[in-house]
Amino acid sequence: MKFRHRPLDELEINLIPFIDILLVIIIFLMLTTTYNRIAALQIRLPDANAEQQNMTVQKVDVVVTADGTFAINGAIVSDPSVSHLAQLLRAAAGEHELSMVVINADGNSSHQSVVNVMDAARQAGLSRLTFATRSEQP
Repeated sequence: MKFRHRPLDELEINLIPFIDILLVIIIFLMLTTTYNRIAALQIRLPDANAEQQNMTVQKVDVVVTADGTFAINGAIVSDPSVSHLAQLLRAAAGEHELSMVVINADGNSSHQSVVNVMDAARQAGLSRLTFATRSEQP
């Protein structure tokens, strides 16, 4: 009786499921890395409520219109450069180191205009900034 020898099949690892799992792990790591970077900034978000707060600090009102015009305490600014805004903010704050800059930005004003006001306040040494909003009446 003669037996036939079957050729031995070579065993190999199926790489397709392995590659699928690695792809999912890479995507997961990329997403968690982004969130970890945001968490590393340690931003403390402010609380907001509709109640009026009694404030006894010196306020400097800055208005930013939709066309990019600035006004500080009602006086229109002729030169919109950051350095000039910083000088005017420093003069408007006077001797008060704890002055608060209230930014009244139009909803259609450019983001860069608001950033310029924030940068000018930083250059003027005014670290207390807030944005004026209007609350919706029911």
